[in-house]
Parts: sequence; structure tokens; C-alpha cells
Amino acid sequence: MRKLTTAWAALGSVAVALSTLVGCDASPLARLQVGVSTEAEVRRALGEPAAIYDAPEGAREFEYPRQPEGHENWFVTVGADGLVREIRQALAPATFARVVPGLDKAGVRRLLGRPARTTFYDLKREEVWDWRHGDAATPLFFSVTFDADGRVIASGSGLDPRREQVGL
Repeated sequence: MRKLTTAWAALGSVAVALSTLVGCDASPLARLQVGVSTEAEVRRALGEPAAIYDAPEGAREFEYPRQPEGHENWFVTVGADGLVREIRQALAPATFARVVPGLDKAGVRRLLGRPARTTFYDLKREEVWDWRHGDAATPLFFSVTFDADGRVIASGSGLDPRREQVGL
């Protein structure tokens, strides 16, 4: 009986440690302040970005995706002076609305960040990118379909199919 109790205690400790790690994901972002934090502080807090894009007036945008398991993709804009100018969550309705037919893959990636999943449909000559968004109570997917030339032909949002699989 003592071994079983010890095993449950160890399992409980692991669960607490994991929940602490999961809960900390947003905390490095919370420490960053627009107009105050520097590029060096962004890199210390969030690590190396998945991509860096040039922005107007010498600024740069740093991409920090939380896909495929997260529901967010963050962009941090650093001005030419080295200070944070903006911190934005890309997976939002206003950003989804900017994904329009004819936009290319690079433009979509620049808007939304790295997708959670990419699926190729050889017979249709189409590619679909999916991003998880929403929250734990209502997990959603935003999907973008590209034609053979890499241009958007459709997009839309719906329930995350994994929600049905896990019985949420």
C-alpha cells in the first residue's frame, strides 16, 4: 500500500509541475512593455523567433507561434530604436478577415504565423493550412485553402475536430 501511495504522490507532483509550466506560457509576454522593453529583453523572455519580418520605418516583427498545441500566435514589433512598439495576438477575427482570395502563402504566414497543420490534396492540387484558436471551452480551427499557384481560394473557421474526439 505504501508503494501505491508513493506512486500517486509522485504522479501528483508531476501533474502540478506540468500545470505550472503550461500556465507560465503567457507570463514572459506579460513582462514585456510597449515603449519600454528592448529587443534583447524580448529575446531573453521568448527566445529566438520563428521568423523575423521587415516592417515600416525600420521596424521588425518577430513571430512567436504557439502552434500546434497552443491557441495563439504572437507577433512582437520592435522599432528602429530597439524598443517594443506592439505585441499582438495574430489569431483573431480582425486578422482572419484580412485573409482574402488571391493572397499568397507568404502574405498569409506574415498575417497569422506558422500554422498548426498543413495538408496537401494532390488530386485537387490544393493545400490547406489550419490554425488552432479560441480557448479551452470552445477550441476552434481557422483554415485557409490555397490553389496550385499558392494563392488563397477559400478560408473559414469551425470547431476543432479534436474536440469531438476527446468528448469535450
